[in-house]
Amino acid sequence: MNVGLIDIDSHNFPNLVLMKLSAWHKAQGDATFLVKPDDVFMGENIFHPYGRLYGACVFSENAGIARKLEAIGAYVAGSGTGKSDVLPSEVEHIMPDYGLYGITDTAYGFLTRGCPRRCPFCIVSQKEGAQSRKTSDLSEWWAGQKYIKLLDPNLLACPEHESLLCQLAESGGWVDITQGLDARLLTDSNIALLNRIKLKGLHFAWDNPRDDGIKENFKKFISRTAMTKHRKPCVYLLTNYWSSHEEDLSRVYWLRDNGFDPYVMVYDKYHAPQETRYLQRWVNNRKVFGKIKRFEDFDHRQG
Repeated sequence: MNVGLIDIDSHNFPNLVLMKLSAWHKAQGDATFLVKPDDVFMGENIFHPYGRLYGACVFSENAGIARKLEAIGAYVAGSGTGKSDVLPSEVEHIMPDYGLYGITDTAYGFLTRGCPRRCPFCIVSQKEGAQSRKTSDLSEWWAGQKYIKLLDPNLLACPEHESLLCQLAESGGWVDITQGLDARLLTDSNIALLNRIKLKGLHFAWDNPRDDGIKENFKKFISRTAMTKHRKPCVYLLTNYWSSHEEDLSRVYWLRDNGFDPYVMVYDKYHAPQETRYLQRWVNNRKVFGKIKRFEDFDHRQG
């Protein structure tokens, strides 16, 4: 059987679910193909040569495409659809088919799922549970690739996070911790383990501007890690949710002055104030941000 796998979002990031579905179907003797949504439709006619179609939709902005595909018999799921469907265990715990996207040197996956924070702007606790729990060992989705993309929502909240950090360190791969680590959970022990990992990328999150206690942990991390000698850790800053412009600026300046690279994330960007969008343009353009030290001196036309 020919199986069509549709990456509805196509945001230049491979869809892990589709790679797992591809691996499982290939194990059953099927042929799998990465398909664009438009390839399924021929004008007003519907034609496709696939015995089965799957669609993955992460972003709600693409829910209309998801419904259109469902109308012709495709099975579509993902956060963008509002469904809570999960993969069967035999598919969830299979080595992903990285060849579906032509990937040869990078592994993508989760070691943990869930988050205890229950942040109202985030769907993780609702979708994956309000506890961070171990879901796999690294060997389940890493087969010696040079690069490792870790997708966990709150690794440090998992009771077994230190043993998982050890697995990452012992892999010898270049690790990109893509999501924001919870800096409130940094300890002497896990900082030492992070220092053992070959870090290609490291990100923290500072969502609540009134969480002043986080600053001490940021300072402790900076003082005890070798990474900062070569590359500044990035900190995601949530804006346009529960902070004022002055609070946003205060966090940006504090992080820059203390050895971090702030990265502004705008909640509901379409309805965000103009000054918040300009702030994002200033901070996230590294060349401009490095030259212009004060937001007041930033001409938004430069970003």
